[in-house]
Amino acid sequence: MNETDRLQRIYVARMAAKLKAGAISRRQFLRAAAIAGIGISSMRYLTRCTPVVSPHVASEPANGEQQRFLREVGGHFRGTRIRIVSEDTPPGLAISGMMKTEFTALTGIDVDWEIVPLDQVLGKTMQDTLAGARGGKGQSDIYYWDHAWLARFANDSVHLDELQAKKELAFPGYDFDDFLPQLVEKVASHGGKRVGVPFDIPIFIMMYRKDIFDELRLAVPKTMADYMSAVKTIHEAKHGQGIYGTVGQWKAGHFSLQCDASVWMWSHGGHHFDRDGRPNYVNDANIAGLDYMMQLGRFMDPAVTGWDWGGEGDAFANGKAGVVLSWGEFFPRFDDATRSKVSGLVEAADCPSEIALRSPADCGFEETPGISRQGGSCLALSRYAPNPDAAWIFMQWATSPDVIARANTLGANTPIRRSSFTDPRVLAKNKVGPGTTRHFEVTRRAIESRMGTSPHLPEWPELSTAVNAEELGKMTTGKQSVRATLEAIQEKTERRLRG
Repeated sequence: MNETDRLQRIYVARMAAKLKAGAISRRQFLRAAAIAGIGISSMRYLTRCTPVVSPHVASEPANGEQQRFLREVGGHFRGTRIRIVSEDTPPGLAISGMMKTEFTALTGIDVDWEIVPLDQVLGKTMQDTLAGARGGKGQSDIYYWDHAWLARFANDSVHLDELQAKKELAFPGYDFDDFLPQLVEKVASHGGKRVGVPFDIPIFIMMYRKDIFDELRLAVPKTMADYMSAVKTIHEAKHGQGIYGTVGQWKAGHFSLQCDASVWMWSHGGHHFDRDGRPNYVNDANIAGLDYMMQLGRFMDPAVTGWDWGGEGDAFANGKAGVVLSWGEFFPRFDDATRSKVSGLVEAADCPSEIALRSPADCGFEETPGISRQGGSCLALSRYAPNPDAAWIFMQWATSPDVIARANTLGANTPIRRSSFTDPRVLAKNKVGPGTTRHFEVTRRAIESRMGTSPHLPEWPELSTAVNAEELGKMTTGKQSVRATLEAIQEKTERRLRG
């Protein structure tokens, strides 16, 4: 940790304390963190889109061998208290609901799982890593990391190779190879090193109103041209009934807008950084992608320029659009009649094929173009943990095949393992209703072959919001052209990277 990094962490920790005390707003904190090169890409931050998770455990807990391990090996740490701080993600809510009666009852290890807004997660992580840099211990044993933080915190966790070398603490049947390798690489690794364990995976899929498609005799779009045609047809046929062709997350200055824009840039062969690490925004592919995005905007509710991902999800759940490419985490809500006007009417499908797709080898900072943009998170064992061995046992239990499968039956919507798609308990939820897994196979294909990932550089959180989303907001509100927007992003990115 160099001096600049140390001062930035101090600054963000202090701003998080001010936010907690009510001295600044969350949006002021978000901007302050961005100035320090640390941002928040979670799709839940500042929104209301966390899905409801059932409080009831749907099936029996771990098998006999795993229970013996928890009693005998975990029991060595009886009386230990470990701490994890996370935002209120669906898997976090589901798993923390199981842990007291299952994990703590068998091991005697008390788990303090504090669920707070993501700004406080970041502030507490900053405080811990600063203490560790001074040779001390942190307060948290397990970190919850937004994937946008990997480049900043990669050296603050105990890497998986070190943890797996502790054979005496290996959880039976944990099977790390069961995690989808694409998630290990993109949401839990940095610079080729596995720094955490995948935990959550919001990702773009296509969701469409089957009743409208059937009525208008529309085929499910397979290409970008098909998608635009379907959006236009729905809009022209249904606009008079208050149903728009599609919907977006176009709030100026918000990370959600950058998420949408990157999908259309990537799907036309565009990218953000060249392989040498230089920004490259003003090119024909990026222009074509943003032109396509603006054309879609003609078939959206004009209020879209004030919506982040929460507003987008609300609009579709209220039956105000016919088709959308967006976060698959919305799908269980759409199927829940208590929270949606379109329950049983929505189907999931693969995103349309890209017009062109740039190779990751031709991009910088581990950027991976793909129309199914992801926004995942991971759990990481703190290098400054007060109780690392007990924490590693808990981390394995919490992300084991059995616990993840049961969390998914409760609506956690976190299919991070191969077994997440084949477990009989998960397959039993492949039907209309709360906690549905009807969209899981589409999600799997998106992860395995279509997943797009933002650049992994420490400055990206700032660049994606304070530069990209600000300039894109001028474009979506008609204040500047597509080319002028890309030129402004290019110039500001170059300047900030120089500084």
